Amino acid sequence: MRSNPFDFTLNLPEWIAAELTRLPEEVPEIEDRMRMILRFARMNFENDTGGPFAAGVFERESGRPVAIGVNRVLATGCSSAHAEIMALSLAQKALNTWDLGGSGFPAHELVVNWRPCAMCYGALLWSGVRYLVIAGSGPELEELTGFDEGPLSPRWDTELRERGIEVIDGVLRAEACDVFRAFQEADRFVYNARQGPAG
Repeated sequence: MRSNPFDFTLNLPEWIAAELTRLPEEVPEIEDRMRMILRFARMNFENDTGGPFAAGVFERESGRPVAIGVNRVLATGCSSAHAEIMALSLAQKALNTWDLGGSGFPAHELVVNWRPCAMCYGALLWSGVRYLVIAGSGPELEELTGFDEGPLSPRWDTELRERGIEVIDGVLRAEACDVFRAFQEADRFVYNARQGPAG
């Protein structure tokens, strides 16, 4: 069966379906939301279905999970299939809106196991979420894993706040670094672009 050249599909790995059925209806504590994301990040590389990254969209006040995403770059052959893109896109599909901060919706937050890369930072800006919760924002991710996260303004967090997105940094930082160390020790493939010949 030939694929449609005018369409493409991104999907979550098969193992995640059973895991999603086990999610609680509400996750009131921010640390528990991050713990959930770290678990998905670890399971993603342990199952050989992507990099050590996961993200979730939650209703800020209730803690209701709206969508969970994991990194799917290698499995889908799509460089934009990062965990944040997956989670935001699935949340927008579930709620039938391109604006997760639109009228009639509760405030949403994006929980990620590290600061978003340059691409996902842009997606975050356009998504409508009002909060970004991250485990950390320093150099540890790149140092421990070898991934190239791309350039961000030194004022990245200030620029988010100026656009109405509150940033909560440092939630379970040590635990997130443990996941990155486990990925490094597992000797999984690190996909960075520009690995072939130039020109």
